[in-house]
Amino acid sequence: MALFSAFQTTFLLALLSLKTYQSEVLSEPLSLAPESLEVSIDSARQCLHLQWSVHNLAYHQELKMVFQIEISRIKTSNVIWVENYSTTVKRNQVLRWSWESKLPLECAKHSVRMRGAVDDAQVPELRFWSNWTSWEEVDVQSSLGHDPLFVFPKDKLVEEGSNVTICYVSRSHQNNISCYLEGVRMHGEQLDPNVCVFHLKNVPFVRETGTNIYCKADQGDLIKGIVLFVSKVFEEPKDFSCETRDLKTLNCTWAPGSDAGLLTQLSQSYTLFESFSGKKTLCKHKSWCNWQVSPDSQEMYNFTLTAENYLRKRSVHLLFNLTHRVHPMAPFNVFVKNVSATNATMTWKVHSIGNYSTLLCQIELYGEGKVIQKQNVSVKVNGKHLMKKLEPSTEYAAQVRCANANHFWKWSEWTRRNFTTAEAAPSEAPDVWRNMKSVQGHCVVTLFWKPLSKLQANGKILFYNVVLENLDRPSTLKLLSIPAPANGTELTLDQCSYQIHVTANNSVGTSPASVIAVSGDPGNKEVEEERVKGTEDGFCLSWKPQPGGVTGYVVEWCERPGDPLCDLQWKNLGPNTTSTVVSSDAFRPGVRYNFRIYGISTERIPYLLEKKTGYSQELVPSDNPQVLMSNLTSYSFTLSWKDYAAESQPGFVQGYSLYLKSKAARCLPGSEKAVLSDDSICCKYKIDNPKQKTFVVENLQPASFYEFFLTPYTSVGEGPQGAFTKVTTPDEYSHILIRIILPMIFSILLIMILCYLKSQWMKEKCYPDIPDPYKSSVLSLIKSKENPRLTIMNVKDCIPDAIEVINKQEGTRKSLTETEPTKPTYLYLLPTEKSHSGPGPCICFENFTYNQAASDSVSCGHVPVTPKAQPSQLGLLTSSENGPKALGKNYVNSLGEIPAGETNLNYVSQLASPMCGDKSSLPTNPPEPALCSEYKTQMAIPMGLASPPSITLLDEGEHDH
Repeated sequence: MALFSAFQTTFLLALLSLKTYQSEVLSEPLSLAPESLEVSIDSARQCLHLQWSVHNLAYHQELKMVFQIEISRIKTSNVIWVENYSTTVKRNQVLRWSWESKLPLECAKHSVRMRGAVDDAQVPELRFWSNWTSWEEVDVQSSLGHDPLFVFPKDKLVEEGSNVTICYVSRSHQNNISCYLEGVRMHGEQLDPNVCVFHLKNVPFVRETGTNIYCKADQGDLIKGIVLFVSKVFEEPKDFSCETRDLKTLNCTWAPGSDAGLLTQLSQSYTLFESFSGKKTLCKHKSWCNWQVSPDSQEMYNFTLTAENYLRKRSVHLLFNLTHRVHPMAPFNVFVKNVSATNATMTWKVHSIGNYSTLLCQIELYGEGKVIQKQNVSVKVNGKHLMKKLEPSTEYAAQVRCANANHFWKWSEWTRRNFTTAEAAPSEAPDVWRNMKSVQGHCVVTLFWKPLSKLQANGKILFYNVVLENLDRPSTLKLLSIPAPANGTELTLDQCSYQIHVTANNSVGTSPASVIAVSGDPGNKEVEEERVKGTEDGFCLSWKPQPGGVTGYVVEWCERPGDPLCDLQWKNLGPNTTSTVVSSDAFRPGVRYNFRIYGISTERIPYLLEKKTGYSQELVPSDNPQVLMSNLTSYSFTLSWKDYAAESQPGFVQGYSLYLKSKAARCLPGSEKAVLSDDSICCKYKIDNPKQKTFVVENLQPASFYEFFLTPYTSVGEGPQGAFTKVTTPDEYSHILIRIILPMIFSILLIMILCYLKSQWMKEKCYPDIPDPYKSSVLSLIKSKENPRLTIMNVKDCIPDAIEVINKQEGTRKSLTETEPTKPTYLYLLPTEKSHSGPGPCICFENFTYNQAASDSVSCGHVPVTPKAQPSQLGLLTSSENGPKALGKNYVNSLGEIPAGETNLNYVSQLASPMCGDKSSLPTNPPEPALCSEYKTQMAIPMGLASPPSITLLDEGEHDH
């Protein structure tokens, strides 16, 4: 007890002593002023760095203090910045504070001072300011050197849209300095005679290499400059998210934002801070960072992501529950098993997440690039799914992914497997068609079939079987096997009827048969072709329904008409269908397509129903007809173009347009004025009938000049404009003259040709050679025998003799058929002198053309005539048949005296007698018989007009002039 009392007394004394000391200390004012103030410069950042300490604090004592800092520029009285800085202070702790200057520190002198005060709730009575420290002066200009001009700040880095202050320092007072921003002069304010300041607001981003600023003296070549680097605005991270795949590690990701836009990128740092645990980590990557999950089963996390670069900081926050951010890993050990033609089984495994977690797995089945089946399955460790209703011999792709079934966050990645189902027998019969033609008494059938689709083939088609069944002899079958990928074959059949079965075969089995029949008598009737109009969607075809049993219809066409391999196409339609639309990517504008519509009878025999033709798009005609002109008259001419093939044009020819030009520029009846593309005016005739191939242009003017041009037209327009053909109508009467002159010229030419060919015959018949009288042997004969003084008379000296008809024998005219020869006619020239006693000359005319019998005589009959003879006697002499005989002796004797070679003399004319006499009396003494001249006439006189033979005596009693 005494010990306890002693201890209590000692404790009370100590407490009293401490309280007494405390009262003494607090009763005195405590001086806590900043000491040891130092100021340094960071030219790159244009900052003033301050550091100081407080020495009067007790050992291990901590107090909250506030420090007031003043910064002046040029003069201490020019305070430009005042700031209070609060912090917790310890004894002899070095405190630091920085200030960034808007004006480059090199441009002006700066001074700094500060004071402090206790700002702690424990000692409220100490809240008063200490004394100011002395001014700490910072003058950078003194260390710049001796260059005459400086520009600041150097290589400063700012963000786009910031405000920047530029200055220059000049050592010379005589030069005027001008400064330029990208070549544009800037206007500033003068701080002192040597310093000028320029304030740039909202600086733009110019280029990656920076913005150029320079200053130069107005006199001389003094120039200095800097580069101001302007970066893009530093953005905060986007899409910040965290998730776990195994509940052990969190993976946080974000989008870092746009780059600074400079050649030298600014360094960026990312820091991840979790507030519940107070942990922080510096991320090594700029777009993701890993965080280890706490082993103490922490579920809630609050992350702060801080992005920082040279210019600024950006932060984003994220709060989440760990079990709600589970992103499972992809399934593994995925297999497709038990694959048949229509079924397959898919199995897989998943990564475990926690002890009792359940995953939801999704299965997708792809066929031909699209999803055809989708199914969700709950799985803990192993998964299994049966895929049904698959197509045989088809490629598929199956894939699976999983997610947390309790709190869905994200699906895992897909795990994919490809597989192909087994083959099956083809499910559909081939689509079969035929083309028939008759060759030398046989029927040539070309079979076509379309390849089966994948869904129909159920595998790879290996070959096609074609079975021919003779309907006239049902027991006769013929099998043809045609390897794939052939799509047709040619069969040569007799005139019997056949039924053809076509099947497709793969490795598993045979397809149903496609049946088509071929009749020995095709029986295709002539069908009139109809026109159809195509559209962008194709050709719309329709036909009349057929009464009776029809099992279907077939529409047939060629996609490349005019090509030997026309690419025959067909379309099978049901029995209740009477219209369809035929479309194809092969249809081209300006091409004429022909369609045939067949009906299929109950015996599977096709028969032709209708024909259609049309264009998917009509075009203008591609060429013009070759026009021939005929029947040109003064008032009209005819045009014809019969060889023009309108069917080959790229459109239905609806008619023709005839353009006619004339100098009169007046349109004739039936035409109208038209303006051509070259602005010329002409007359236009419209021919509406496309089958008309001739046209008569009428009502023209004689001797006029015209030009014409013919072109076809379709529903789209006319054909190309070509050259005009020129024609001039003849004069009004010229055609009449031509009709007369041409036949005459032709006749003359024909006669001349005939005459040339028969020239010798014409000469003999029309103008035989006439002997020259002066060269005749008769003259020499007369001179030598009768009278040597006889000479040939000239025409001008000839005195016509008087011819007296003594007697003219009239006889009955005989028919031409009688055989009696024609007798020659004799003319005797009577002498005109009375005392003439010599023999008188005579001329014998003999015409062999009258009677062929006469031509057989070799000489004329010569009758000696005396002047005393009576005409009657003479007549008896000439008419008597014995006359030639009686005179024959003298005649022969006279001929006998003619020299050889001169017996062929035919004519002696106008023998002049030297004797004179009176023409009124005959000579008293009859002369001796004289030699007669022979004259054979060549004139063709009808034999009916020939006179009987006679002898005519010329006497003075009867004269003929």
